[in-house]
Amino acid sequence: MYEERTYRDWVRDDDLVGFQALVRETDLFIKAEHDLSIEAINSISEYRAQIEDYVSKDAKFQTTLEPYIVNGNSPSIIKEMSKVSALVGVGPFAAVAGAMAEYVGEDLLKYSKDIIIENGGDIFVKSSKNRIIGIYAGKSSFNKRIGLEIKAKDTPLGICTSSGTIGHSLSFGKADAVAVFSKSTLLADAAATAIGNIIQTKEDISKGIRFAKKVKGIIGAVIIKDDKLGVWGDISIRRI
Repeated sequence: MYEERTYRDWVRDDDLVGFQALVRETDLFIKAEHDLSIEAINSISEYRAQIEDYVSKDAKFQTTLEPYIVNGNSPSIIKEMSKVSALVGVGPFAAVAGAMAEYVGEDLLKYSKDIIIENGGDIFVKSSKNRIIGIYAGKSSFNKRIGLEIKAKDTPLGICTSSGTIGHSLSFGKADAVAVFSKSTLLADAAATAIGNIIQTKEDISKGIRFAKKVKGIIGAVIIKDDKLGVWGDISIRRI
């Protein structure tokens, strides 16, 4: 079932301008120092074309749920999706939303020193000041109650969320929310999916945390299931 994207309002950043950049299925909500809609759409179109062109020649890249080796001459975005997904044992398209957020975000940093991009719950942040990002956790008692403090010194940073109880993304688990932090938004996206697949009950939260700790490049994780919360890493949680 599709859920209204209310989490788009949960980034505390009144100093920035918010705008949408939509190209077919790719729907980004962006905050920057000024409206960069045209630049964002051009960037989205470029990376979509690269992904679509590769998939047209190698359809399994899109459909497989397992790590997948790609041609060494592939575009950077394709190689990175393949690389990070292999680290956590999922298919490369588990990283596609994070890939789009990060690659477009890096392009837009040419025009604004602060960029926040949200793509289906996956967020790329480059900020000159600390910010608070809320966690959308469905029917959990933590929903709308906690936020994650993102320190400027830690950005650029990827914060990606997977859920087995809300939204339309594929998950084999039942977590209300799994949020993963990484300098690579692609890795955060793929890892959130992998960890989300582990969580069936709240007793599985410790398993998810152990998984996160083992993956090089993950710097923190938050797992929510029902009334239980698990946290690992250098993460500051704030009541909102």
